[in-house]
Amino acid sequence: QVQLVESGGGLVQAGGSLRLSCAASGRTFSSYTKAWFRQAPGKEREFVAAISRSTGSTFYADSVKGRFTISRDNAKNTVYLQMSSLKPADTALYYCAGGYSDYTQTSRYQYGYWGQGTQVTVSS
Repeated sequence: QVQLVESGGGLVQAGGSLRLSCAASGRTFSSYTKAWFRQAPGKEREFVAAISRSTGSTFYADSVKGRFTISRDNAKNTVYLQMSSLKPADTALYYCAGGYSDYTQTSRYQYGYWGQGTQVTVSS
């Protein structure tokens, strides 16, 4: 089993930056793909970014490409999401996820491990 705990959310002005963290415990950290999803009120949970379990290759949703960066620290069992040039449209509850599919999989149903979420609010 895997436990994921997100932190780092908050209120930021448009154009600002935030870094989310996801601390993992349980199964070997390097054995599964890690990803970030987000869900705005009244909307479906959507893929944001993922990082492969082996090579560290990354994959992003078009809406965040060039603004967000996913990374991992295997020694700390932590995955990060650095968010820059934030927009009000980025406002959502951000979830950390883990799974055993390829890192280019964007469906939430490919991920079996989830954190509780951390709120990001971007004001205009």
